[in-house]
Amino acid sequence: MKINEVAKRTGVTVRTLHYYDQIGLLKPSRVTEAGYRLYDREALIALQQILFFRELDFSLQEIREITGRPDYDRREALEKHREMLLKKKERLEGLIGLVDRTLKGKSDMSFREFDKTEIEYMKERYAAEVRERWGGTAAYQEEQKKTAEYSADKWNAVNDEGTALMQAFAARRSEAPEGAAVQELVCQWKDYITNNFYHCTDEILGGLGAMYVDDKRFTDNIDKNGVGTAAFMAAAIEIYCRK
Repeated sequence: MKINEVAKRTGVTVRTLHYYDQIGLLKPSRVTEAGYRLYDREALIALQQILFFRELDFSLQEIREITGRPDYDRREALEKHREMLLKKKERLEGLIGLVDRTLKGKSDMSFREFDKTEIEYMKERYAAEVRERWGGTAAYQEEQKKTAEYSADKWNAVNDEGTALMQAFAARRSEAPEGAAVQELVCQWKDYITNNFYHCTDEILGGLGAMYVDDKRFTDNIDKNGVGTAAFMAAAIEIYCRK
């Protein structure tokens, strides 16, 4: 679907979808040579997840932090969404009941129906779970500190650089992963991570390479540049880290 079709179907404006792309929250599945942003079913599912989070008043930064984690579990997220939405429903039903009693002329001076404390607590607990899993690592803390100051333009530049490097890997995936040109790309990829997110050691890089093929979400995303790109990157990274 083109971006205007997505906007019409979802109610999310084209401008908002452009912004989600710029900050790295929701990238289009493909961009045509003519510059059209195209979204596939997987992208629409991701957008639906984002809208669930927005419905529960999560900030865009919190959503990007949660959904961007390698261990993000969509089903688990939906279960938590349901739990919080039921609590929100309970609160709304209480407010409706209060309005109905008032319309009937009953002098009900209750204010407990306006209380959002429990919903806010559940939201904070959910976000805290992500921080508990990753907040203790130096890489996570460095990434949070560095990216917190990124503007939309900066995110756009970072995402474009990452996409260009993946496309460069895709263009060379018929070559031997130990070749000099491919190994130079691995070096550039490592520098890209260090310059934009956190200090990427060979150990971290090796772990990332394994994740590109072990985690289907990463594989599918990288392979949008060409089927087999993720496996090729992983093989090239493994060779680089053995040197």
